[in-house]
Amino acid sequence: MKTRLSAVAAALLALLVAVLAFGQPAHAAAGFSVANGRLYDANGTEFIMRGVNHAHTWYPQQTSSFADVKALGANTVRVVLSSGDRWTRNTNADVANVISTCKGNRLICVLEVHDTTGYGEQSGAITLDRAVDYWLSLADVLAGQERFVIVNIGNEPYGNQNYASWATDNANAIKRLRAGGLTHTIMVDAPNWGQDWSFTMRDNAASVFAADPARNTVFSIHMYGVFDTAAEISDYLGRFRSAGLPIVVGEFGFNHSDGDPDEDTILAYSQANGIGWLGWSWSGNGGGVEYLDLATSFNPANLTTWGQRLFNGANGIRQTAREASVFSSMPPTTPPPTTPPPTTPPPTTPPPAGGCTATYTVTGQWQGGFQGEVRVTAGSAAITGWTTRWTFANGQSVSQTWSATVTSSGATVTARNVDYNGRLAAGASTTFGFIGGWTGSNARPEVSCTAG
Repeated sequence: MKTRLSAVAAALLALLVAVLAFGQPAHAAAGFSVANGRLYDANGTEFIMRGVNHAHTWYPQQTSSFADVKALGANTVRVVLSSGDRWTRNTNADVANVISTCKGNRLICVLEVHDTTGYGEQSGAITLDRAVDYWLSLADVLAGQERFVIVNIGNEPYGNQNYASWATDNANAIKRLRAGGLTHTIMVDAPNWGQDWSFTMRDNAASVFAADPARNTVFSIHMYGVFDTAAEISDYLGRFRSAGLPIVVGEFGFNHSDGDPDEDTILAYSQANGIGWLGWSWSGNGGGVEYLDLATSFNPANLTTWGQRLFNGANGIRQTAREASVFSSMPPTTPPPTTPPPTTPPPTTPPPAGGCTATYTVTGQWQGGFQGEVRVTAGSAAITGWTTRWTFANGQSVSQTWSATVTSSGATVTARNVDYNGRLAAGASTTFGFIGGWTGSNARPEVSCTAG
């Protein structure tokens, strides 16, 4: 599907001069922003994507996939959507639910329109201009979500033919989105089925970046058979880094019909150079590339060889992902009850006088890892802060946390409240969560709680 041609000489000096002339944009506190070739969240903290692609438009019922991906340590999910031109349109309500689900699982949401795939070569593929129509129709849903959503204009928007207008078409698309009121970070895919063997994106990225009035555009390369050597990977990504242009690997695999990508170098080079990536894809692949499924039949407990490599291998998600800092000051989303609460609450065991108690639950488990939750409940008097402690008996460890400040000393773990969940009324509860590792067994420890 992706074809390799001889390299075209790059006009890198001109590209570098152009980028340096841009300067550093003012930080866009309302959402993600780009500065000096790096992506920053709304807190001004650098954010490096570590996540996966999920084919939502073809599997809209698989909404549990977001929680499953988060439980395995991802910080981002790239969501396949359709404008309705080639597949069933994802409605405004559906996209709103996708965004809410991402936020509820503390995932950054990269939304992409798939109908552009292979334009100029693939029958039925739509233009970037048509994709912009779809994004503008979602303006009410996207408004106010700049801290959590990145807009990927169109997936692989040209095949191996008729891609000469890539730069002009992307520049015009970005200008239309900005004129339409979208202030989100915009992601732009490469031509040549995403692999840019012609170096069209590489050599024109500076002009496309300059066309964005907000200077808030990120470039996305898809790495499959074209990128089968370490030299090709490091050269391509390194040129963007040297030019001060933001680049992510928006898709890649460990194998492909057009060759054998060097996934180890993709992962290692990205980690060493602070480059984000999103593996293809969670589950549901067909057409002869079923081996690109990370999980078999959407089951997180049944990761494929590729899934084990991406999540649990060297430089993989579990080892390198860091949750976006915008979630650290945001309480976890609690879904509304499906039925109204009773007028008279049922009798319960009265809480202990003063102080607090804590209960420990394993909410999900897979080979070598698990997700845990601790519920803290105030006693018969209000508290202004809390500290919980437990000791693992089987060598478990905590690698990622949310809604608490967690430290470990050997097998002993201490978790303290954060700003927004320390004050609890009498009998009230709050929860915090974490991702952990285990070997052999995963016994539940006893947890103590101290108020104050």
